Amino acid sequence: MKEFEKLVEIIKKLRDPEDGCPWDIKQTHQSLIPNFIEELYESIEAIENGNYKHLLEELGDLLLHILMQVQMAKEEKKFTLKDVLDNINNKLIRRHPHVFGNARAKDAVDVKMNWERIKHQEKKQTRKSIIDGIPPSMPALIVAQRMQEKAASVGFDWPSVEPAFEKFEEEVEEFKSAFENGDKSEMINEIGDIIFSIVNVARKLGFDAETSLRRTIKKFETRFKKIEEHHNKNDKNIHESDLEKLDEIWNIAKKNEF
Repeated sequence: MKEFEKLVEIIKKLRDPEDGCPWDIKQTHQSLIPNFIEELYESIEAIENGNYKHLLEELGDLLLHILMQVQMAKEEKKFTLKDVLDNINNKLIRRHPHVFGNARAKDAVDVKMNWERIKHQEKKQTRKSIIDGIPPSMPALIVAQRMQEKAASVGFDWPSVEPAFEKFEEEVEEFKSAFENGDKSEMINEIGDIIFSIVNVARKLGFDAETSLRRTIKKFETRFKKIEEHHNKNDKNIHESDLEKLDEIWNIAKKNEF
């Protein structure tokens, strides 16, 4: 723990009003939010790329932000690092009664359901609804999946994936109907319903919709850049190429991935 204690002391020194760093001293909980979010997404990128050297660095940056927030709270006499650690230790024990108590959980889905029920009991004084407590600023796919998980914790869920898939197909048909009628407002609504329903399918299969979409975005980026590379190597203007040719190169790039 020497290294952890050293980091705590470094951050305390950086925030020292007398001989600390001018930049660190002027920071507030709010001012660091953009940097905090950036470091989180950089950590996610490292995980998705399997770059553990990068991940090592980014986790350090995240830890810096966490301890900086704690140091500022300590200065304001709001809470201390001990309070943070006590809180998470107690929470983990409370929400894992199948490990630290006599409860039973047959699989990971059961564990997730129990977690949501326990969490709701803990928060019922401050949250009126079971689906409250999801930050709306998160990506919409994550919000959708978390909301579905919370609703499922009280049994508002299909017993298998088949009805969820049927619902997805139903929403697609409703979108087609709105499209044929030229109803733009309804098309917007139905597109949202399609996305929400496919998130539900992903959840029922144990997949993370946000991760799946990010993977597809990365795949699209890689293939499209291959199309650009082809045109650059052959001194051709991509803007003058037709869809048939672009699609041909796309399929070659797709084939070479395997």
